[in-house]
Amino acid sequence: MKTFIHKAGTRGHANHGWLDSYHTFSFAGYYQADRMHFGALRVLNDDTVAGGMGFGTHPHDNMEIISIPTSGDLEHKDSIGNTQVIKQGDVQVMSAGTGVQHSEKNKNQDQPVKFFQIWIFPNLKNVEPRYDQQHFDDTEKHNRLLTVVSPLGSNDPGVQIHQEAWFSLGKLDKDFQTIYELKKNGNGVYVFVIEGEVSINGELLQKRDGMGITDTTGFDLVANTDAEVLLMEVPVS
Repeated sequence: MKTFIHKAGTRGHANHGWLDSYHTFSFAGYYQADRMHFGALRVLNDDTVAGGMGFGTHPHDNMEIISIPTSGDLEHKDSIGNTQVIKQGDVQVMSAGTGVQHSEKNKNQDQPVKFFQIWIFPNLKNVEPRYDQQHFDDTEKHNRLLTVVSPLGSNDPGVQIHQEAWFSLGKLDKDFQTIYELKKNGNGVYVFVIEGEVSINGELLQKRDGMGITDTTGFDLVANTDAEVLLMEVPVS
């Protein structure tokens, strides 16, 4: 098994006033040649948007864009006819495909919205754009790694994307232990700690730390404190 750790404090950071964003991988004005992506995982941004503010209408193509809010209400509008509000517990995906324009705005004036924006390289280009959104209660994620993103056309749960990738979310009690078994040979896993502390095969990860894991079929995960984790299994070759 091969691993590397990205400590929370080494991430790129841009504070635009209305937007406070931390970048695990190179993005916008943050560039690190050795942190361009982890296999098919291209972007992992940790965003806070001030009340009433947001991203104006802008285009995307040939990217799977996943949003996972942790607090507040994020309003999404796009050129394929969707107007939705996503909030804590929701997972949203937009397959940009041949091209789509969308905007994202904090629906509330009096509180920030916090969310993770994640981009995945697709395994098919120039597909018809599509949108999906599902809600997952905390009880579903309690002391388990719940699949919330899976490959399009599979029988696995969650929103589906054009990639052989699986995302899992877990809200874990202190001392909870489990083994994560990879779902496809040749994939790797990027573990991101949303809250608390966990250990992966004995290596400590703290809040907002990330770890890339390759060349293995599985690994041990232990919650050292009450913790919330996001696991992103993606092709790495």
